[in-house]
Amino acid sequence: MQLILYYAPNACSLVPYVTLTEAGAPFEVRPLNFRKSHHMTPEYLQLNPKHKVPVLVIDGLPLTENVAIQTWIARNFPAAKLLPEDPMQELHAISLLAWCASGIHPFLSRINSPARVCDLPGAEESVRRLAVQQLFENYRIADDKLAEREWFFDHFTAVDAHFFWCFRRGTQFDLDLSQFENCLAHFERMKQRPSVQKLLAYERDVMTTFAQAA
Repeated sequence: MQLILYYAPNACSLVPYVTLTEAGAPFEVRPLNFRKSHHMTPEYLQLNPKHKVPVLVIDGLPLTENVAIQTWIARNFPAAKLLPEDPMQELHAISLLAWCASGIHPFLSRINSPARVCDLPGAEESVRRLAVQQLFENYRIADDKLAEREWFFDHFTAVDAHFFWCFRRGTQFDLDLSQFENCLAHFERMKQRPSVQKLLAYERDVMTTFAQAA
């Protein structure tokens, strides 16, 4: 089986990098420099016309969207237990993956690029302010779910990897996240996992290479 992951620094393609590493899956990474519009080339648009990451190419067939990618990884590498074994718990985990993708991610995008949401003059600050309010509402939900527990379920799963990205992205903005003590503790636990440390080292190397090529 040949696996190729298309990845961009700071993007949610972090998630399959972590879970593939957790699964012990051999995979090739192809980094994309969004600043140079690598995601808009004709070659990449053939793989993913949505011009986003991640894309996981499985024996030549592209799979997009983190929920689907995480489900595929969990099913094909069951020993890693990236989703709970109980069928109902598995569905709850997939629900949380979808929440990360559609309930949290959009607000992070609005904070990062408010002009893509509203191009009226002077609207950027309002877009950011409202997005932060809704982001914090979701972080509070996560904080409650993580109360008195290490992971979202009784062991590490793909949900932890996806939420790690969601919270890490929030730390990259000028936001006061101190009220989310359980999320912060989860964030620190995640940074200690070898898979995440490998990802962070790879990300630094990629960003250095991109900077040198600028």
